[in-house]
Amino acid sequence: MQNKGLIRLFAILFGLVSIYQLSFTFITSKLEKDAKAYAVSQISEAEEDYVAKREALEASYLDSISDNTVLGFTSYDDAKTKELNKGLDLKGGINVTLQISVKDILKGLADNTKNPIFNKALADADVASTNSDDTYLELFFDAFDNIKGDTQLASPDIFANKGLSDDINFQMTDDEVKPIIRRKIDESIVSAFEVLRERIDGFGVTQPNIQREGNSGRILVELPGARDIARAQELLSSTAQLEFWETYPQSNQSIGTFLVNANERLKVILEPEVSEEEVSKPESEIDSLLSDVAQDSLDMTLETNPILGKLIPADPGSHAIARAMVSDTAEIGSYLRMPEIKRLLPNDIQFTKFLWERPSQDMEIVDLYALKSNREGTPRISGDVVSDAQDTFDQFNKPAVSMTMNTRGAKEWEELTGDAYSNQTGIAIVLDNKVYTAPGVSSGPISGGRSEITGTFTVNETKDIANVLRAGKLPASADIIQSEVVGPSLGQEAIDSGFMSFMIAMSFVLVWMIFYYGRAGVFADIALVFNILLIFGVLTSLGAVLTLPGIAGIVLTIGMSVDANVLIFERVKEELARGKGKAQAIADGFGNALSSILDANITTGLTAIILFVFGSGPIKGFATTLMIGIVTSLFTAIFVARLMIEAYTSKKGRRLDFSTAITKNLFTNLNIDFLSKRKIAYIVSIILVSISMFSLFTNGLQQGVDFIGGRSFQIRFEKAVSPSEIASELNTVFGSGTNVKTFGDANQIKVTTPYKVDEESVEVDTEIQNKLYTTLQNYLPDGTTFEEFTVGASDKTIGILQSVKVGPTIADDIKKNAFLAIIGSLAVVFLYILLRFRKWQFSLGAVVAVFHDVMIVLGIFSLTGSVMPFNMEIDQAFIAAILTVIGYSLNDTVVVFDRIREVTGLKGWKGGEHINLALNSTLSRTLNTSLTTLIVLLSIFIFGGESLRGFMFAMIVGVVVGTYSSVFIATPVMFDSLKNKIASATEE
Repeated sequence: MQNKGLIRLFAILFGLVSIYQLSFTFITSKLEKDAKAYAVSQISEAEEDYVAKREALEASYLDSISDNTVLGFTSYDDAKTKELNKGLDLKGGINVTLQISVKDILKGLADNTKNPIFNKALADADVASTNSDDTYLELFFDAFDNIKGDTQLASPDIFANKGLSDDINFQMTDDEVKPIIRRKIDESIVSAFEVLRERIDGFGVTQPNIQREGNSGRILVELPGARDIARAQELLSSTAQLEFWETYPQSNQSIGTFLVNANERLKVILEPEVSEEEVSKPESEIDSLLSDVAQDSLDMTLETNPILGKLIPADPGSHAIARAMVSDTAEIGSYLRMPEIKRLLPNDIQFTKFLWERPSQDMEIVDLYALKSNREGTPRISGDVVSDAQDTFDQFNKPAVSMTMNTRGAKEWEELTGDAYSNQTGIAIVLDNKVYTAPGVSSGPISGGRSEITGTFTVNETKDIANVLRAGKLPASADIIQSEVVGPSLGQEAIDSGFMSFMIAMSFVLVWMIFYYGRAGVFADIALVFNILLIFGVLTSLGAVLTLPGIAGIVLTIGMSVDANVLIFERVKEELARGKGKAQAIADGFGNALSSILDANITTGLTAIILFVFGSGPIKGFATTLMIGIVTSLFTAIFVARLMIEAYTSKKGRRLDFSTAITKNLFTNLNIDFLSKRKIAYIVSIILVSISMFSLFTNGLQQGVDFIGGRSFQIRFEKAVSPSEIASELNTVFGSGTNVKTFGDANQIKVTTPYKVDEESVEVDTEIQNKLYTTLQNYLPDGTTFEEFTVGASDKTIGILQSVKVGPTIADDIKKNAFLAIIGSLAVVFLYILLRFRKWQFSLGAVVAVFHDVMIVLGIFSLTGSVMPFNMEIDQAFIAAILTVIGYSLNDTVVVFDRIREVTGLKGWKGGEHINLALNSTLSRTLNTSLTTLIVLLSIFIFGGESLRGFMFAMIVGVVVGTYSSVFIATPVMFDSLKNKIASATEE
């Protein structure tokens, strides 16, 4: 090997850089352990809310030492930015995909026009978007073109309005307007991206990640380590639409008359829903709802009064018109928004806007406000006049938000406060359609443009409100169409289980290599450990994220690294058996194995690249570590191991046999006629594939929320529970379709529900969690609160540990990408093998073998999905497994084909005899690699955590079937399609 000194220098430098990069992770880990130990020593478990207090003290401790120099070259803050990034499944936190509403942006650009053609085109685009991969904007343009008639996009009442006058005039054609609108839409999405970035920067998590997904209007946000999940979701989805309204007073008789009339009208509308038994119940009096409203008009039963039966008189000192239980607000609000009810509003208040108070934590009753509005529904002052906002404390030392307005806002504020003072009404400060506070004005108009939002806030809430007001409002609504929430305790369990599987797999492989190859195995083991160091070093230096599937990818890399060493060592043994000298045998062994090693790793690398392109989240992590592992394992196996072996054997008297006394003669002098058994193999495989296809057509596959949309929750209890019993209870709450199954231990379940799958708001998420909490009360320890059930600390042992939400639109995209990934990988590999072997018959054999392997894996999942004691759902992780099976199967097949090409190139085909010779010569490598890979996979399957079991099971089946197919399917198919050429070549 040439340039040994350069390679040795590069290896040393590469190793030192990796150690340096990983040192930051060790430093932060040590300091965080010290902080945790300090918090435990200071706060006893006997104290109330000790977990939260310990976490706060940990944060305070780390903040106090953040700038202190550590080891003379870094600090905690510096090291934290350079440590190995852990994914959500290892650290806990929230990962969401936000969909910025292009429809909202279009309506804003058109100045909320009432043009019927424009609004019909929007409605048509809504319908088309459910079944199309095109962007919403292009669907809108298509819909507009289909119905526009003489109407133009540059009409004065569409886009040639005052707001776009600098860009669009009414003389422009539609083709001239469209690129301008595309640019404006893109600018709005960029604006939304920047607004979200500013909000996230103020949220206070380390290593947040935010990125746009092409031109789709989607923004991916990852907040590792975020523990207050509800706060994070509200921060991300809040549009920060700040508004100031004047309220109607409680004494307004028109409001009281409207509520009475609305109540009477609803009794008629809802009459079919009220049973005779309910109607016959004795009536009970309720107090007067509003002053000046006759008592006898309110003398009705709670049960038969849809609105008045649920409203409670407001506090006389407030500017609210009534109050209600938080649980009743959605129902009352839906009644007040009904068109037939809104028509009952008297002329003097016909544009009234009804809004609820923002409920604070543990609040059971909230106020209802009636706001003075107009025909357009616009507020007196909008939030764009706010120039600055700060979290502060009010005169009673309670958390508040102080706002400063610009010149225009200050003038409008003075007018509004003057009107409120004269009318003795309140000023409702509304953020995202929730009334945060509605103070009165006691001393005349307020000048200067300063105002304050007060209420029952926590310090974190005022920080977030000030943060979103400073960052500005989103240009359109942002719906969470996909989310994954992982509790910190589950993340720690994942680290523990991943480390366990890693160490067991590593230990077995290290021992096996020494057992099988003796002292040569020791060199392979050193190269393998060095390879693991390099993988982690590269991951850290690239800022890549380590996930649980990523750990699986690293463990799988161990098996691949062993494969390269096995190929080399087996070739060296062959060269020694031919009587070559030690140095020459080693050189030829490394040289002859290089072709097979490169081919095998390139095919696996191609599938990893496709997986990276089409996958998302943790699956990208798996693909990333797999790609890095391929490169580093090639370097360590081909160069580092060779350096050590040549350095050892260069000294006289040193013997290196590449085997032990037990393994020396294993798999030698084999003469199995594989091709003669191909017809039996064909029959067996046809039967297996037929059964698989029949099961797929009849039973189908258990599709996870990734593919069908919905929400899933991983919930843990103190004691074992019955999933069928819980499923029965939840189906009565959520309707049919809710699936409950044991997930790991008997005290842990996975709940999947399609309930309100089309509604993606945070309010619906909270509603579903409330229903879960209420329904599962009997299975939870006494005194468990809703917050304890949904939001956990690092030592949480019960409640929701993980939740996933996938909207139907993104589920369709995931399904499409999965299909493209599988088809793409097959096409790429077919072309690679065709270019590499120059015969389409080799490509045909490889693709038939891969199709055979994939169909059998799918069939086993279809046949056994309902009986296996672990998760067998088809999701993104399963697609990753399928692609890895494709990669492994091809890896094996290419090694066999390489040897066939080599042997037949030297000796000819001889009617297929030399194909059998090639197969026998690779059998030792095939079985060795398959065995070590299987042990590695079994280690992850058993010890790697419940979430990886289905993933690993697919790969275990794939490795077994892939090993079989490379010998009994790929090679025979290639041989049979080449038979005529082989026969003619033999005759010649």
